[in-house]
Amino acid sequence: MHEQQQDQRVEQVAANTVAAVHRRDHHHGQTQECHPHAVEVVHLGHRAVTVCHDCLADSGFVPERQAETLARRHLEQTLGEASVPFSAAVA
Repeated sequence: MHEQQQDQRVEQVAANTVAAVHRRDHHHGQTQECHPHAVEVVHLGHRAVTVCHDCLADSGFVPERQAETLARRHLEQTLGEASVPFSAAVA
């Protein structure tokens, strides 16, 4: 029972962390999105979530190195005028 309550608390912290990151201000001028996209990696313990503020999408919690790799790859994919949705970058 105690282990189940602990798991629920961890899941709640993770969900609240992702929700808070998605609420961070990210304003655009005249364009629809930034190039490269505004990508952020948020660490929670040994896991991390990659969030693209332009795609309004995230990777879910993955190992830290994987989150960093996803962020770097998405930044590279959205250089110049390229617009690759983060969901495609994660797949």
